[in-house]
Amino acid sequence: MNRFLNESSKIKIVNNLIVLVLAIFGLAQKRFDFEKMTFYQKILADIISPMQQGISAGQKSINHLYDDYMRIVNTNQENTNLKERLAQLENDLFNLEEVRRENFRLKQMLSYSEELSQKKILAQVIGWDSANQFKVLRLNKGSLDGIQLMSPVITHKGLVGYVYRLTKYYADVLTILDSNNRVDVIVERTRTHAIVEGIYNFSCTLKYVNKNEPIELGDRLITAGVGGIYPKGIKVGIITEIERETTGMTLGVEVTPTVDFHKLEEVLVLLPLNNVNAASLLQLNPSES
Repeated sequence: MNRFLNESSKIKIVNNLIVLVLAIFGLAQKRFDFEKMTFYQKILADIISPMQQGISAGQKSINHLYDDYMRIVNTNQENTNLKERLAQLENDLFNLEEVRRENFRLKQMLSYSEELSQKKILAQVIGWDSANQFKVLRLNKGSLDGIQLMSPVITHKGLVGYVYRLTKYYADVLTILDSNNRVDVIVERTRTHAIVEGIYNFSCTLKYVNKNEPIELGDRLITAGVGGIYPKGIKVGIITEIERETTGMTLGVEVTPTVDFHKLEEVLVLLPLNNVNAASLLQLNPSES
């Protein structure tokens, strides 16, 4: 029985091989004839082919135009983004420059203030009486920050004035440009005593200087340290004009403050060495409107 099955399997394998050989031989002998186009098919091909070619060319042109348009749109968007980024960088650079300048000013001010033994409070100028030629300034610090009435206000360049009006959060400064703020000074070179008083156009006058005093243009004025408000030795101004031909016994002297009030941004408030009573404060304060 097994022998019969083995012979049957061999016969099937032989038959399959014969069929496979014949199939391969048939493919090898097959002829592939090309179909010939009819007259009408040729005419139709001649008519349709240019149209297909035109449509294909149009599609390519449209694709190219679309690609060019997208490149232009992307380029414009990139340019817009770059411009915005450049503007942001310029703004950051400007802010950094402002910080650098502010740090430089503060460094100068704090370095100058180390020579003074009084307690100091740094404040910023946030307002001024523009209709009154900067004779009154407002600071962003008040009594809660330790500022007191009659506190001297200075910068590293010289004397600004004193605090004459105060709230918890703000302080108003009467500058040396105001005629009500009279400052006892000394001519540094000659040690001549006089009074600096504000006049107009960001200038001051030096009063009670005898005609015989040998003062000169360019002489520097410093605080005399009398009167109980300003400490001694703070720069006040420079003599810029002397009128010797006067009818009285004193000279007419114009003084330019060492502080540039047009560019005043930060100040130092010095706490008073001595307390000043309210009566003397009212005498020194200008009348409030």
